[in-house]
Order: sequence, then C-alpha cells, then structure tokens
Amino acid sequence: APALIILTVFVFYPLFRSIYLSLFETDFMAQPIFFTGLEHYRELWGSPRFRDSLKVTLLFTLCTVPTAIIIAIPIALMGNLQVRGITFYRTIFISTIAVSTAIASVVWSWMFSPTVGVMNDILRMLGLDPIRWLQDPNWALTSVAITTVWKELGLNVLFILAALQGVPEELYEAARIDGATGWRLFRSITLPMISPTIFFLLVVGTMDAFRSFTQVHIMTQGGPLRTTSVLVYSIYRDAFINFRYGFASAQAVTLFLILLALTLIQFRVAERRVHYQ
Repeated sequence: APALIILTVFVFYPLFRSIYLSLFETDFMAQPIFFTGLEHYRELWGSPRFRDSLKVTLLFTLCTVPTAIIIAIPIALMGNLQVRGITFYRTIFISTIAVSTAIASVVWSWMFSPTVGVMNDILRMLGLDPIRWLQDPNWALTSVAITTVWKELGLNVLFILAALQGVPEELYEAARIDGATGWRLFRSITLPMISPTIFFLLVVGTMDAFRSFTQVHIMTQGGPLRTTSVLVYSIYRDAFINFRYGFASAQAVTLFLILLALTLIQFRVAERRVHYQ
C-alpha cells in the first residue's frame, strides 16, 4: 500500500494529469479554460520546432548512449584485472556516480570556456585553433554530449564490472585449453556473458538521454540557434516560460509514447542478441 500511494502521487497522477491538460487550453496557473480535443497534437506534429527538437534528441541519444557503453567496456575490463592498486583505479572511474549532473555541467562549462577553459588550452598545446565549444552551433551539442558521457561513464563501468566478476572462470579455462586467447575469449565468452547488462544499460541509457534537461539548461539553455534544444527542454520552455501548459502536456505525452515505442523496439530487436545464462 505505501508503494502504491507513492507511485500514485508521483507517477500515475502526473501522467493522467498531463493527458488531461493536453486536451485543454489553459491559463497561466495551468487551469483548464476550454476543451480543444486533439488540436494540440495536430499543432505539435505540424510544428517545425518540435521536429527539430526531436531530431536533436535522437542525435543526442545516438551520440551519448552507445559511446558511454563502448568506452565503459575496456575500462571495466582493465578494472577487472587482479593487480596492485586496482581498487584506486576502479574508484577513479566509478566516482562520477557521486557527482550530480548540475555540478558536472558547471565544471564542464568552465572547461569549455573559450578564454580560460582547459579544453582550449589542450588544443593550443597541440597547435590547433581554439573552439567556441558552447557558442558554436557546430560544437554545442557535441560539448553537451561529452559532459553527459563523462557523467554516465561511472554507472556503466560499475554495472559492467559487476557483470564481468560474475563470469565463471571455468569458461575461460576451458576456452584456453581449446586454444582461445585474447579477442576470441572476449568475443565468444566475455561479450555474450555480459550482454544482459549491456542491454540493460542500453534501455536505461536511452530513457535517460531522452529525458535529459539539466546539462542543457545549465550549459546552453537550448542554444545556440536551438541546436541543443532537446524535447524536455522544449517542454520546459512551453510550460514555464510561455505558460502553454496544454501544449507542453501534449509534448510530454508524445515523449512518453516515443519512449514506450523505442523500449518495445529494443526488446524486440536488441534482446534477440542477448545471451541469458
């Protein structure tokens, strides 16, 4: 009963309230004024701004989720080695879990500063021209993606490392007796055995990427030229700046349906390659 009450207050009620408000025109206090039916949804799918936000969100997801998983795998493999100082190594890469997204965004905003930022200092040392990371439309989304990958890396490393430690050593011993080494061990034993964890991180990472807001709000506020205006930030602007709660609710419901569809596709397509012991 307590769990059901919490879910009702924080999940079910907001969901059904959003669906309800999406069918009405509202005032600045989010109170329904008159019924509009599906008019907000028709306006939504005919809006170039919504399509642009959807494209930005998809691109952001494709840049961050696979990258964070691919980078985490070799780091976790090295962290699974039984050598001196390995605990310190693991702590370094897993420590990003303890950093909030807001703090990470502030730190990386400073690092991306065009004048005093560390990133441009590195480029100057390499003889390259400095980049206006957060002000250049060609680099802004990449900069936010780099921050997101760094923030998510610790969680991915933690889960993959736990999965690696659960792989039976007998499988490696039997494979070595048959002559398998290096890449063959990884491809035939390690990767299949940790595939359920990778699939889990893929699904959860996709949801988190589609719901990203904090780093965009702190680092770019959707700019420059709306090149970083992801869906959730667009919902925030329409609801709390433009006070179009009905239209923002329609976007929120659409985002929910998109995430539901993507999750079902992932379970239908990607899960076929998952090996369950």
